[in-house]
Amino acid sequence: MGACDLERKTMKRMQQEVDDYIGQFKEGYFSPLALTARLTEELGELAREINHYYGEKRKKATEPEKTVEEELGDLLFVVICMANSLHIDLDVALGRVMDKFQTRDKDRWTRITEEGEQ
Repeated sequence: MGACDLERKTMKRMQQEVDDYIGQFKEGYFSPLALTARLTEELGELAREINHYYGEKRKKATEPEKTVEEELGDLLFVVICMANSLHIDLDVALGRVMDKFQTRDKDRWTRITEEGEQ
């Protein structure tokens, strides 16, 4: 299966893995603006795959086979590059977002309740 095998990685480890990879090249990380453009590009590719698999626009026979998983991986890689280049700890960033959802938006959605409860 390769280097990824089926091990579970922490966010910190993923950020370090990407940093180790990028660190072997003189160019280093792209600028935040270039990474934003890459995020947009990868998001478009993900949207295209979602449309092929779940939408009305089916893939042409001449188009290469890609998967939603592959596109999500590409998007995650660029997100990690962006965070690393800006010295953002994604564990901290996600923790703040989850706190926001659990406080500000705690009553926004209908919760799943015990059977028989309304």
